[in-house]
Order: sequence, then structure tokens, then C-alpha cells
Amino acid sequence: MTAMTAYARLGNRLASAVLALAAGAVVSASSVVAETLADRIATAETGATIRLPAGQYSGPITIDKSLTILGGDSVTITGTGEGSVITIAAPDVTIKGLHIRGSGTSLKDMDAGVFINKKGAGARVEGNRIEGNLFGVYLWGSKNARVADNDIIGSQYHRMNERGNGVSVWNAPGSVIDGNRIRYGRDGIFVTTSKNNRFINNDFRNLRIAVHYMYANNSEVSGNRSYGNHVGYALMYSRNLTVKGNLSEDDHNHGILLNFTNQAVIRDNKVLNGRDKCVFIYNSNKSTFYRNHFEGCRIGVHFTAGSERNLIHGNAFIGNRTQIKYVGSRHLNWSHEGRGNYWSDHPSFDMNNDGIADALYRPNDLVDQVVWAHPRAKLLLNSPALQIVRFAQAQLPALHPGGVVDTAPLMVPLTVHLGKGK
Repeated sequence: MTAMTAYARLGNRLASAVLALAAGAVVSASSVVAETLADRIATAETGATIRLPAGQYSGPITIDKSLTILGGDSVTITGTGEGSVITIAAPDVTIKGLHIRGSGTSLKDMDAGVFINKKGAGARVEGNRIEGNLFGVYLWGSKNARVADNDIIGSQYHRMNERGNGVSVWNAPGSVIDGNRIRYGRDGIFVTTSKNNRFINNDFRNLRIAVHYMYANNSEVSGNRSYGNHVGYALMYSRNLTVKGNLSEDDHNHGILLNFTNQAVIRDNKVLNGRDKCVFIYNSNKSTFYRNHFEGCRIGVHFTAGSERNLIHGNAFIGNRTQIKYVGSRHLNWSHEGRGNYWSDHPSFDMNNDGIADALYRPNDLVDQVVWAHPRAKLLLNSPALQIVRFAQAQLPALHPGGVVDTAPLMVPLTVHLGKGK
């Protein structure tokens, strides 16, 4: 072999090696270019599970086939500040363990962290952190969806009424909102024109209204906690509701508000230290209030506008500055089958030890009427003049202007069974 031939073969080998290294470099470079989340969704088979490695992913994305998307503590999906970050537009989609942020700010367009449209029946939004979006989760016509165990932190910008809700529900029958922690934004849960829903075990703070119902029938609100909001539970234009085991503490205006809400069962709820009214009942009838605890409000129960046809018994009214405010002239008996309510300001005895006070309780006497009309008259409550009025009224029943009477007041309050909450 000549020297020239040896050099030629060596050159060919070096050239082959260089080409192989170059090809390897190309393969290696292509392997580190990550697919976008939209690409993964587009190429996934229906029913597949996509497990996302830790990292930052860009939205917005639309899930248009049945998929499960699982993240972890370090998976974040960030929108562009326009539209919704994630739109679910297929049945039986699950998203879990994601940090979702960066929606748009258009109330008209319903911009949300997660928007579930009419095709999203059976959607599951569970265990996510949904932060800084206009709406947290928006159920728009999606049946049998479940929103559970999420941290939903809404906007703190703009006026409260101009923010979005933690969870909005429109025409989403059979859906369940369970065990979420919702704060900031406008309302915690706002539902309108829906039915057969369950709103259970959620925690609400720094909101206008914790749970806000409009035209939502045959539904349940139970085991929730409302702390320091303007209103705890505003139930409006609805019927056949079950409201049980909820807590309202330090809410500003109303703990529970009923407006044109009929045939509801309100039991085992606690309203504590409300700045204004524990309960406000407006034009709402045929409901049962049983074994609730109303304490430390300016007014225990204020009811008006024809709200007389309700069954109210077994409740505890403790330390409210005015236990009942009733503006009307009908005579109403707040007892049922020989048992009434507990009143902390009722000075009576139980000589036969049957648990029922020996004297009836009447919160709306002439003195109360005077105080409502002229609040400064409270300065004269212990004066001889007002004491004479009360004595005369007790002796002459014809002086009673109508109102509430409890003919079988309880000597001790019943135990309230709150739901589990979170």
C-alpha cells in the first residue's frame, strides 16, 4: 500500500466520523426541543392521560377531546392576558395539579382560568391552584361537572363588583362544587338558571357574597364556611333548596339572605357576630328554619314583605341586640308541636322541668316598635315610662300590635350539627 492510498483511506474514515457526529448532533438537538402543551393535546389519543413534567407551559389551550392532564407542584400554565387560559370543549376531561394563571379581563367574554363550555359534560377540575384570573372556573352549560379541592384566588384589582367570581355556574345541572378554598374576586360561587347542584364544604373569604343563588332550584348548600364577607349566603328567586350545616362568621351585612325563595329547608346553620343581620327574609314563604344558631348580630332575624308563612322552631337566638324585627300586623306563633325556640333574653322559669319556659316570649311589643322608629329611645329602656308601657301591654292583650310570639320557648338551645367544611 502506497503512502497516498493510506492517506486517502484515513481521510475517508475521518469524513465518515465527522458526518456521524454531525448526524448525532442533529438528533440530539431535536430531542431537547420540547413539544408545546397544545401539540401534546393535538397528538394524544382520546381517553389518554398526559403527565406533564415540571415546568412552564404557555396558554391559551383548548382541550377538544376526552383527556386527563396531570401536573404536579411545579407545573404552571400561563395565559397571554387575553381570553381564557384553559377551555374544556369535550366530555369527560380531567385537569389536576396545575397552577393556572393569566386570563383576560373581559366580563363580557367570561375570561376564566378554566372555562367549561356546553360540550364539557362530566369535566373534573381538581386539586389546582387557579390564581389571578378574572373568573376562576366558569361552568357554561356543562352538565355533571365537578370542581373540587382547588385554591381559587381571584383578582384584587378594580372595584369588587367589577371583578369575576371564584366559580360561576350557568345552566349546569348536576354539577358539584366541593371543598374549594376561594378568596378575593366578587362572589365565591355565583349560580344562575341551574338546578340539581351541590355546593358543599367550601371555604370563602374576602368576597362580596360567599354563595349567590339566582333561579337555581332543587339544590343543596351545605358544610360551607364564610368568614368576613359582605354576605354569607344570598339565596334568591329559587325553590326547594336544602341549606344545612353552614357557618357565617363576621360577615358584614347578612349571614343568610332569602329573597323570593320558597319551600326551602334551612337547618343546622350558625351565624356568628354579624355586623348587621343574622338572617334577612324578604317575600319568602313555606320554608322551615330548624335548629339554627343566630348569635351576636345587630338583628337576629328581620323579615318583611309577606314572609309570614314559614315554620320557625328549635332555633337559638343569643345576644342579638334586637332578636326579631318584623314590620307587620299579623300574629305569628314561632313554635311547632309544643316546642319553640331559645331566647337568651327571656327571663322565665321552668317549674315543671319539661324544658319549656313557663311564660311565652314576645319580642315585638310596643316598646320595640318605638325603638325601631326612634333608635335613641334605647337610652330610656329602663325608664319608668317605658316600664309602664310594657306592664300595661302585658295586662291588656288588645294593646299588642301583632307580631311574633313564641308560646313554648326553650330553656336551653339545641345542638347545631355543622357540616365538615375544610
